Amino acid sequence: MDYPERSGRLSILPQPEDLKRLGRKILDAVLPGSCLLCAADSPGSLLCPGCTDDLPRLPEALCPICAIPTTHGERCGTCLSKPPAFDRTVALYAYDFPADRIVHALKYGHQLPVADWAGRQLADKLAGTRLDHVIPLPLHPERLRERGFNQSAEIGKAFQFWAKIPVDRESLLRTRATPPQAAMPHKERHQNVRGAFECRKDFSGQHLLLIDDVMTTGATARECARVLKLHGAASVTVAVIARALRH
Repeated sequence: MDYPERSGRLSILPQPEDLKRLGRKILDAVLPGSCLLCAADSPGSLLCPGCTDDLPRLPEALCPICAIPTTHGERCGTCLSKPPAFDRTVALYAYDFPADRIVHALKYGHQLPVADWAGRQLADKLAGTRLDHVIPLPLHPERLRERGFNQSAEIGKAFQFWAKIPVDRESLLRTRATPPQAAMPHKERHQNVRGAFECRKDFSGQHLLLIDDVMTTGATARECARVLKLHGAASVTVAVIARALRH
């Protein structure tokens, strides 16, 4: 039997176009047929075009470290005076209506298609960035049992599919249960998460992507990145669906 050849060599591996078609079939299977926000027909897409256009975009000029708007895209005062352990923040949207509703649908409504939607966009946004491992922000085992899943891990799983970068869910652990950050004054959040994470792997020379759903003050990302850097990480990039902005 004759087998087809490509470029003069026998190939039984899936080609890039085949992988794209497979990805589209998977998305069509997991995404709802109606818009998450307005329930209009939206086959194969989480949001209809109108709701997609309504998503709150971040300005072009952002602090390159924490993604807070600055006048000319320079580092913000906080990152200059108290540099975080992470090196860069990538966010898809501002944490405002209706992006906040999408995050809540994932986090509290178990709408897992949101994770697939976000993972693919983050993979596109970070294309070409050197990354060795994806680290989902971990939940404490008690919180994980209450919620039933880790939304950051679900985003990481989707990111892995599109970016082909391995996810490590075992090395960074949340070893101390803490009160929810959202219920605390901003000034207390850094102390709240201090010492709450533990790393069990040597990441010497590795470039890591820390994935979460939202960044507000950045206290949790700072602590996780600090622990990862103590274990040798060469760089830590933070990726989130939405970044809370000061109003």
